[in-house]
Amino acid sequence: MRKIAVVLVLLTGFGGLIGVGAVTGLLAGMGGGERTSGAECGAALGASGTADSRGRRMARGLGSEQRRVVERIIEVGKRRELPPRAWQVAIQAGKTESNLRNLNYGHADSLGVFQMRPSMNWGTPQQVTDLGYAINKFYDELLEVDGWKDMRPGTAAQAVERSAFPTRYHEVESMAAHLVGDEGDALVSNDCSGTPDAGELTAKVTDYARDQLGSPYVWGAEGPDRFDCSGLTQRAWAAAGVEIPRVSQDQYHAGGAMVPLSKARSGDLVFWGHGRDSDSVHHVALYIGDNKVLHAPQPGEKVEITELWDGGELLPTAVRPSTARAS
Repeated sequence: MRKIAVVLVLLTGFGGLIGVGAVTGLLAGMGGGERTSGAECGAALGASGTADSRGRRMARGLGSEQRRVVERIIEVGKRRELPPRAWQVAIQAGKTESNLRNLNYGHADSLGVFQMRPSMNWGTPQQVTDLGYAINKFYDELLEVDGWKDMRPGTAAQAVERSAFPTRYHEVESMAAHLVGDEGDALVSNDCSGTPDAGELTAKVTDYARDQLGSPYVWGAEGPDRFDCSGLTQRAWAAAGVEIPRVSQDQYHAGGAMVPLSKARSGDLVFWGHGRDSDSVHHVALYIGDNKVLHAPQPGEKVEITELWDGGELLPTAVRPSTARAS
């Protein structure tokens, strides 16, 4: 597998925390801002990512060769009677490793869609560059991963690929979810049983966050005793064993099932974006029920509980992170 990656960390700002106002319309599902076009609670792929607008945009950028690879991954998965989650794991691995291209080169002796290394007993060079062999081999290895169905798809991909950069597979989660629904005709379910509820899991999230009350806001900080907004939410969900991205905009786009704000539950993430634009998210908070949020506000302030506010920037969609545990 390739071991070379460039990581660019973008830390979002903290503007827009003034203008606390009524949010009755949004909570009632009547907000005039952008509505998510992704699946709501109970995405087609279980407790994985949602096929949101970002995922569709990424998928539209794929070329004919990449589409053929996706179609073959899904075709082999269906023939083997594997669930859509397996297809998604394979697509995320292939997109990350080779940009869904059957390469005859790579880092060291890595080859093919999944950058399998003959020297690591993945097969001969001829085998690992044979698309059918490579896809079946990936699925074979995935099925050997204990508990892969309960992992976030990117975590399962890492368990197979064993990359030096384990979190990069999450970056294409929404695109893979869209492709499985679009190319694979995966049925959409509205069952929320695979997402967190107000029980033990979210209790861990909110308990951790409450323990940080009074901690100072520091831009770019992620604990243990100072936080920015997304650092706090990431650490709170990590306390429950759930991986979410580091910055607020990524937490919105790849954080899990998307639910109307009117149906937000304790532990869900709520967001603010300039002009209610989901591509301009700049702040995130943890919803704790009763129209209240717990968040790290801005420099000079401390982690606090406050009434949910609008200010013309509150997005009408909350995100319920995946219950898939970190490996």
